[in-house]
Amino acid sequence: MLTLFSRQSSSRCCDGLSRRSFLRVGGLGLGGLSLPGLLRAESELGRGKSQKALILVYLPGGPPHQDMYDLKMDAPSEVRGPFKPIATNVPGIQISEHLPRMAKMADKLTFIRSVVGAKDRHESFQCVTGRLSNNAPPGGWPEIGSVVSKLKGGAPAVPGYVNLSQQMKHTPYNQGRPSFLGVAHAPFMPLERGKEDMSLNGVTLERLDDRRGLLSAFDNFRRETDASGTMAGIDVFRQQAYGILTSSQLVDALDLSKESPKIRERYGKGTAKIQGDAAPRLNEQFLLARRLVEAGVRVVTLSYSFWDWHGQNFKNAQENLPDFDQAISALVEDLHERGMDKDVTVLAWGEFGRTPRVNDKGGRDHWPAVSCALLAGGGMQNGQVIGATDRLGAEASDRPVHFQEIFATLYNNLGINPHTSTVSDFSGRPHYLVDNEFQSIKELA
Repeated sequence: MLTLFSRQSSSRCCDGLSRRSFLRVGGLGLGGLSLPGLLRAESELGRGKSQKALILVYLPGGPPHQDMYDLKMDAPSEVRGPFKPIATNVPGIQISEHLPRMAKMADKLTFIRSVVGAKDRHESFQCVTGRLSNNAPPGGWPEIGSVVSKLKGGAPAVPGYVNLSQQMKHTPYNQGRPSFLGVAHAPFMPLERGKEDMSLNGVTLERLDDRRGLLSAFDNFRRETDASGTMAGIDVFRQQAYGILTSSQLVDALDLSKESPKIRERYGKGTAKIQGDAAPRLNEQFLLARRLVEAGVRVVTLSYSFWDWHGQNFKNAQENLPDFDQAISALVEDLHERGMDKDVTVLAWGEFGRTPRVNDKGGRDHWPAVSCALLAGGGMQNGQVIGATDRLGAEASDRPVHFQEIFATLYNNLGINPHTSTVSDFSGRPHYLVDNEFQSIKELA
């Protein structure tokens, strides 16, 4: 298949490039909207030297804070539930009995019990942007991975932003929105639409070279006739895309067979079965995330299981918490053993918390008033609890932590000042990465 877009076409992509600037040869998409677009980010504002990275674990549906990190033993039985707290290796910190691995390494973790600013909406938007979906500029707020792709790029032959999530039935759970930053900064999705980019589709390297030569011939002609100059530099991005397809760096990072059985066993398997209308409970995503940041990816996001437990809350928790405990603990331990804990930040959270009172179906309903988050790595002062809720776990009673404070912390850990760095929307208007009233979490400095 060879597709050429007409020179007269007025259709433009989100980043302002006309469709005639792209050419697709066969199934490779060289010069299309996938790999080369992602790589274009590397040239804008320069690619940083640092290997600072973020692994963001999204728990779709909203996990129950009072059954994980903030048990309320003095509350009535219809609030506290049947779970018991256990001591951690940090004196004075207790968490759920179903998180024993985290308890043994709490000195490497930070439990935030007082996250505020959520909305009662089943969507990933706030968890990956730090913003509310309303009152946004045209195109919406970009995800943190897209912002980092824009400002930092990735390592050579590796995209800056990778999303390991599979497409979920409840569409608002899904990530992958670069918004006004354009498709050049959309995430590479190796487990979903990115599969096309990771496969030569039966084309040998010799045929790939032939196609590259044909593509070059067309581009030389087009460059001579393109008075606007939009073709300038396209060869650079295409060459990098060709490099990804023909080098082993990214493919190797996604190949778990290259890991030792001992490491894979540490992370566990979970289950490939789709949970509810969200995601499978795949522990190996956590290992893939570590391998990707080790290969130079700046931001990796993944979606884990389904946490919207309006019924059978405690049964579901007993099934999910042990797998989550194993996966997140293995990831943090792995990062420390590899000396990556100072550079890689780990964040795990959902869109809101759950009601204090258990309903008549044995579940907990939506509760945006307060929720929880787990942080690790990033060179932060971990081994602490930040914030507290009242006796029922209903409101933040001490040190409320806003979503944007967490995002300010993430950006700073990535070497980006969220109050001086900007990204511009379609109209050219610059936007700071977080509102000025929100600073990084001082307790973690």
